[in-house]
Amino acid sequence: MVNKKKKKKKAQLPFRLNILFFVVFLLFSVLVLQLGVVQILNGEDFQKEIDRTIKDTTKIPVPRGKMYDRNGNVVVDNKPLYSITYTPAKGVDAEERLEVAAKLSEYISMYNKENKEEVLDTITERNKKEYWYLLHQKEADSRLSAKEAEDMKPGEQYNTILDRITEEEISNFTEKDKEIMLIKKELDKAQTLTPQIVKNENVTPKEYARVAEHLNELKGINATTDWDRVYPFDETFSNFFGTITSQEQGILAEKEDYYLSHGYSANDRVGKSGLEEQYESVLRGRKEQILYTTNKEGEVIDTEVAVEGERGKDLVLTVDMELQKRVDEIVLDVLKTAKGEHPYENRHLNDALVVMMDPQTGEILAVSGKYYDEEDKEYKNAALRTLYASHRPGSAIKGATVLAGLQSGVIKPGQTFVDKPIYIGKNSDGKTSWTGNLGTVNDITALQKSSNVYMFYIAMRMGGDFNYVPYDNLSFDWESQPFQRLRNFYSQFGLGVETGIDFPYEATGYKGVDPQAGNFLDFAIGQYDTFTAMQLAQYVSTIANDGYRVRPHLVKEIRMPTPYENDLGPVYKNINTDVLNRIEMKQGYIERVQEGFRRAFQEPGGTAYSWFGDKDYNPAGKTGTAENSAEGDYTENLTLVGYAPFDEPEIAFSVIVPNTGSSKLGHPNDDIGERILDAYFDLKEERAKSGDKNEIDKEENTEE
Repeated sequence: MVNKKKKKKKAQLPFRLNILFFVVFLLFSVLVLQLGVVQILNGEDFQKEIDRTIKDTTKIPVPRGKMYDRNGNVVVDNKPLYSITYTPAKGVDAEERLEVAAKLSEYISMYNKENKEEVLDTITERNKKEYWYLLHQKEADSRLSAKEAEDMKPGEQYNTILDRITEEEISNFTEKDKEIMLIKKELDKAQTLTPQIVKNENVTPKEYARVAEHLNELKGINATTDWDRVYPFDETFSNFFGTITSQEQGILAEKEDYYLSHGYSANDRVGKSGLEEQYESVLRGRKEQILYTTNKEGEVIDTEVAVEGERGKDLVLTVDMELQKRVDEIVLDVLKTAKGEHPYENRHLNDALVVMMDPQTGEILAVSGKYYDEEDKEYKNAALRTLYASHRPGSAIKGATVLAGLQSGVIKPGQTFVDKPIYIGKNSDGKTSWTGNLGTVNDITALQKSSNVYMFYIAMRMGGDFNYVPYDNLSFDWESQPFQRLRNFYSQFGLGVETGIDFPYEATGYKGVDPQAGNFLDFAIGQYDTFTAMQLAQYVSTIANDGYRVRPHLVKEIRMPTPYENDLGPVYKNINTDVLNRIEMKQGYIERVQEGFRRAFQEPGGTAYSWFGDKDYNPAGKTGTAENSAEGDYTENLTLVGYAPFDEPEIAFSVIVPNTGSSKLGHPNDDIGERILDAYFDLKEERAKSGDKNEIDKEENTEE
């Protein structure tokens, strides 16, 4: 019995082993099958995942376009600079940036003897604590317990640790440490795969060479070139060029969405004022686009230029810089003389403004403003005041008043009035012309002799009172809105409205308040609303141009950039003459006003005859004097508008000299007007004699 049981147990053992081997076989079969699926069906996909790379494109800024004057002289240029930049790869952390900063500090300095203290003062307490933290990270982290950290976000944890770094621990940094901090501050500003300028001011050739020599150990650092704006004519016309932001300032915060949607980076330099801002879209150029290939670890393994960069397009301005310089000198000289000869009487006289433009095209040839800064006790450029400072123009606008009277039918061509005092109300002191009783005048002689009374009659009739009786109150039809109707006439000349100049900002002037009948009479002689020098220039250009109001502009052409120094490229766009409107006055009426302006300059009895009566360039225009006040003292605004030659106008101008003591002391407005017109025609003659190509071309175009 015992032997039979032993035989039975031996028979069961091979059967169990077979089952075990079979299970193992099945498992191996499944494994082999899975490996086959991985290698044969999904092998290529898995290999791609192993070899996976990422391609990113970054855009590198290019130099801005240049600016030239109308004669091809460079007025805004780019000066090349040595530049040290940092372009971080993906995933670069603070420790890696610190390492780069430490190595870079061996080859460059972020300050010099002159600016050392100023630059070092930019290092903040937080900069020092962050630097200490990176050098003592384990010790710093230990100051925040795990229990404290549980309820904090990572940012809160970090700030708490920084707060626990003591003043003593950050008080003994060496100059070398501070140098590293300064460099790291710049590295920290960099965005992934986007170049960040570390230093581009006062980079010495030695620094540039040393960095270039050690680029292999300075990960992300490059030695390249940058640019800065330079102005060959120094301060001349500089107010209008405008300024650009620094890389540190970057794009303008108030227009951030616009810039980012148009391909800008946050640290791009952009125009923030003047022509730099107005023409930002063409001056900026086309960025160079670099295609970076990175592996899974974020390391750059290849780069290629996807789009070639192209510096910004160039602006050819309408301004003649030689004329501009002469006009600036004239304005400054006359202003200094007026203040020097009568320092007390002209104590409120601090500025003088001039605009010169081609009345047929709207091209601004020169625009000048000089301002005496009482605090600094020096004269400064203030040409922008021609656009935003508005003043009462006085009689200079009487041409528009006469045309309004003719066109509205309240007077007829040749209609006369006796120029003698006008008395409004029982206690009136009388409203008279500036030079007293002028006798009988018509629409033309009223302009020649500057009759206030003639304009008063126009105003009274536009207000609805055709039956003036001395010492009676005026009977106005206020429902006809005389103020608004006269303003509508003025606006056709550009008075009280935007001129449309290609500049970021211009004022439209101030409209007088408390509209009463007496105010309306003052309005008609330029003693109520205020206007800018640019508006007055557009106004007189409209009269010179037979009633066509053209848009003034500062840019003549936009040119493609060229690689050649100071060489103009092909024309990208011409800025053509833009006629805004034709005034709603008959041509015959306009010609009568033109004749009045001619007589004011060229006929005895004309208010500007003493200055222009002997000129061979055939000028025409209108003087103006407006009562004003400054700090409670009586002052006068002296103005002048004009154009020449009378029959074929090629230059129109406006002059405003506000807050003079009195025209009895002198006429700086007329002095400036005479001298700037002389300068224009003298320069034209000089160029013709010397065979100046631009002047010859202009004469040929005029003949055609």
